[in-house]
Amino acid sequence: MADPKGFLKVTDRELPARRPVPVRILDWKEVYEPGDSAVLRRQAGRCMDCGVPFCHKGCPLGNLIPEWNDLTWRGEGRAAIERLHATNNFPEFTGRLCPAPCESSCVLGINQPAVTIKQIEVSIIDEAFGNGWVEPEPPGRLTGKTVAVVGSGPAGLAAAQQLTRAGHTVAVFERDDRIGGLLRYGIPDFKMEKKHLESRLRQMQDEGTRFRAGVEVGKDISWSDLRARYDAVIVATGATVPRDIPIPGRDLAGVHFAMEYLVESNRATAGDKVPNQISAEGKHVIVIGGGDTGADCIGTAHRQGALSVTNLAIGNRPPGERPDHQPWPMSPTLFEVQSAHEEGGERAYLASTVEFLGNGAGEVRALRVAETEFVDGRRVPKSGTEREIPADLVLIAMGFTGPERTQLEQQLGAQFTSRGNVEREDDFRSAVPGVYVAGDAGRGQSLIVWAIAEGRAAAAHADAYLMGATSLPAPVRASDVAIGLLPA
Repeated sequence: MADPKGFLKVTDRELPARRPVPVRILDWKEVYEPGDSAVLRRQAGRCMDCGVPFCHKGCPLGNLIPEWNDLTWRGEGRAAIERLHATNNFPEFTGRLCPAPCESSCVLGINQPAVTIKQIEVSIIDEAFGNGWVEPEPPGRLTGKTVAVVGSGPAGLAAAQQLTRAGHTVAVFERDDRIGGLLRYGIPDFKMEKKHLESRLRQMQDEGTRFRAGVEVGKDISWSDLRARYDAVIVATGATVPRDIPIPGRDLAGVHFAMEYLVESNRATAGDKVPNQISAEGKHVIVIGGGDTGADCIGTAHRQGALSVTNLAIGNRPPGERPDHQPWPMSPTLFEVQSAHEEGGERAYLASTVEFLGNGAGEVRALRVAETEFVDGRRVPKSGTEREIPADLVLIAMGFTGPERTQLEQQLGAQFTSRGNVEREDDFRSAVPGVYVAGDAGRGQSLIVWAIAEGRAAAAHADAYLMGATSLPAPVRASDVAIGLLPA
């Protein structure tokens, strides 16, 4: 184990400082200062190497957390990245973007602040890339089998890397002009600079994975043709249909889905010219939705020079401490102050959007909102509490309802669940032989760790379909649900 008395000697939870707000909103670089190696080792030494390590179950990847905590404490960085990579293809992504359900499950968290698992994880992989320890792992032989992976987000990339290393010829199809899916265009650089994505893509290319950017399956090539050309297909298109608000004034200019806004901002940050870009500069901005996507919009609006930013959430403000009905080791719903919230703006809870109000030119000028009340289990606007909030730009960040289904149904014959996700068996098989479904397309909107875990599992089952057996790991089943330790 790590320091046998570490959790007794060091009781404080230490994280790297965030760069000062006045400085960081002037650029798009990541918000954290470089970490101190002494602090990192001290925090890793707090890990108790539990006989039953609940952090394993808190993470659907089954990360070997006590092992690489111990190796970090001992200063054995190369061995640490080997243990980290044993279960996680992309710790540089999860270490920056995952909400760390493993930390909610940390046994130390029963009566002390949890081990800083996420920070240790990202430090291990950053050190590995910095020292050249992340090397291509091409297969020793080719199987002669071909696999098409549709979608280049974390689920698709994880499946592609696993299948490439198993010896199959893998092509990843992405309709955008660059590979990466939401990692590329949905995540602002202040949360993850794209150099981390580029480093991993170079490794995958050197291993033999082929990337086909700018190809939309369903239009440039039909799903049925793709299935005919390849021995197996992995559907990893994500859940890209946004949840809308069908209220008066929805068609006013200046009301946009969050992803329309974030994609354009990420393109501009990458140096692309974006004609008529949606921008918050000099505007009163309202973000509807209190999740991670909403926070990404808030941070982006601050960097673009918004006059004001208001974040509306329809429900109650979550508690600051673990509630009684979500005891350890469950993943609790807590009030969170992300870096974007530190940068300014107002957060309002129990706020129901009633109407978008426009000016004479057909542009949004304000939002009419009311207090939320609960009637027969439904959240509805409370009569007599309406008020107006000035708005020049409104961003709808209320999540996603599922994948785009028309072409999958018509061209491939895929079937869908009542919740709008692609139907699949426990081994990720769809109704179409040789077609597997991984990530949000089959699960619904979820966490990045679930996407990677499902990509790895779908790859294992596709490999078994192609070869009759597999040695690839399958950490989760398609039916694993968000109960207790495993959050959606």
